[in-house]
Amino acid sequence: METDSYKTILKPSEETLFKVKGSKFFGYAFPVLNEDNVKQFLEELKKKHHSARHFCYAYQIGVENIKYRANDDGEPNNSAGLPIYGQIQSFEVTNVLIVSVRYFGGTKLGVGGLISAYKTSAQITLEASNIQEKTIDVYYQLNFQYDLMNAVQRIIKEKNIEIIKQKLEVACEYVISIRKKEAEAIFTIFDNLYKVEIKELET
Repeated sequence: METDSYKTILKPSEETLFKVKGSKFFGYAFPVLNEDNVKQFLEELKKKHHSARHFCYAYQIGVENIKYRANDDGEPNNSAGLPIYGQIQSFEVTNVLIVSVRYFGGTKLGVGGLISAYKTSAQITLEASNIQEKTIDVYYQLNFQYDLMNAVQRIIKEKNIEIIKQKLEVACEYVISIRKKEAEAIFTIFDNLYKVEIKELET
């Protein structure tokens, strides 16, 4: 069954700290919608932790078309970015960037130790984040004459539809938001309503 909801975070997490054999891993989660957001948060962290050696991260962007990246930032191949990305998948979140900033403590951890440390850092960071479920919504524009207002309003009330914006003059315009799985049925109801024009808006 196709799902029409997803999990994400709406604000940055608390900073987390995981220590192992003298190495410190500071973990951060940020809400991101594009690669520019990712760059911006990484730059901020590099200013904050200017003496750290590794800024390993993974992000996933998108709800239906997923885009992701995992970066080891100088650690051995696949020992940092992928374990972090694994936690993004495990928590089933998207539109999120997880960064683990490492200060080397003098003792090498080995690849297995690194994988475990970055995984744990990402895990406690996601546990410290406020993860929320959001619905995938479709937006429609309705155009109708004022005399149809009652008919339109009745459907909106009955179906508990959210109005995003409205322009009420002789000719009225509504922008409404509908959960994806209910969108087709709602479209049909308005489409069948005499003299009401409905069209889907690009998001």
